[in-house]
Amino acid sequence: MKPSFGNITLKHLLINEKKYIGLKFYPNSTVETILKSQGVYEWNNEYSMYCAPNTKENFALIFDSFKGIAWINGAHFFQGKVKKKYNDEINLDNYRKRKKHPNKRYVPNEYLQKLEFKRYSINTARTYISCFEKFMNAFSDRELIAITEEDIQFYLNHLAQKGVSSSQLNQTINSIKFYYELILQMPNRFYSIERPFKERKLPKVLSKEEVFAIINATNNIKHKCILSLLYSSGLRRQELLNLKISDIDSKRMMIRIYQGKGKKDRLTILSKKVLADLRIYVKEWGPLNYLFEGGHGQKYGRSSVGKILAKAAAKAKINGKVTPHMLRHSFATHLLESGTDLRYIQKILGHNSSKTTEIYTHVSLKHMEDIKSPFDSIS
Repeated sequence: MKPSFGNITLKHLLINEKKYIGLKFYPNSTVETILKSQGVYEWNNEYSMYCAPNTKENFALIFDSFKGIAWINGAHFFQGKVKKKYNDEINLDNYRKRKKHPNKRYVPNEYLQKLEFKRYSINTARTYISCFEKFMNAFSDRELIAITEEDIQFYLNHLAQKGVSSSQLNQTINSIKFYYELILQMPNRFYSIERPFKERKLPKVLSKEEVFAIINATNNIKHKCILSLLYSSGLRRQELLNLKISDIDSKRMMIRIYQGKGKKDRLTILSKKVLADLRIYVKEWGPLNYLFEGGHGQKYGRSSVGKILAKAAAKAKINGKVTPHMLRHSFATHLLESGTDLRYIQKILGHNSSKTTEIYTHVSLKHMEDIKSPFDSIS
């Protein structure tokens, strides 16, 4: 039985615009002797590893040379599985058919095809496309294959100096790596790129008085029901738009969320007051399929919900931008303040981890109201 000399991880490298196989391993004289004897490997100072031209012959040679001697980790070279089986198929033809400006660069069709094949969510796809096109146009005079790791780090630093959030910086990195690693088949091309620390931002929450002022400022029963449901049941905007009339269970006073975020079904609570308004709304508007419909019986538009809320918030004289997700945050916080167990709030919201729900403890006033500032004790 041959002795084992550890692991060798294979990396995709680009050297002088040519693809190479990099071999990363802990220093070992036996492994180095084998590599030198093959005559196809050379040491690269930039990556601090041995490498060989990326060919089928050299790839097979690595496995043959170290069979029974070292374990070869070639995971970065075996791609192609669908990323998320639970995501629906997406169609990005609207990006293919959009009117294109002659002086602007757009994501190649291969980028769109890979997003569709991997079944990324439509929101993630939109984000990747937007971020990568900004990146492409920042290097409009360069071929994408010629852009270096230093160029990308400079670009990211420039975005950071402009005040771009850590979240957006990470999304930009992901969109760039998606192209080089999955489209050009070069995983770990930019594995030394620095990622920013993840920001810990507290959710923005409205008071109960502000929420009710907004809802009462709506113009009609349909708009009132839309905003009331977002708050009273803690719905995400897309979950609201996906609701069918049959999802409202008036006997159990529950709302069934079918295939919410992460393709999970769940139940959430139904307010008696909102149910009364829904009955009036359904009688007046007569939706046929979705609970809230736009033209021709289609789903109500995402942007329309945002406009309804913005208009109502302005009418209610609420300062600052108010988003649909703020109503969900407010719902969770107000439940916590009323004494609802955090575990139940987690289930109602559909969070995978309790840590996600625990963030509402940082904005809840439940315990803060009883704490007095030491300044007030000064006589």
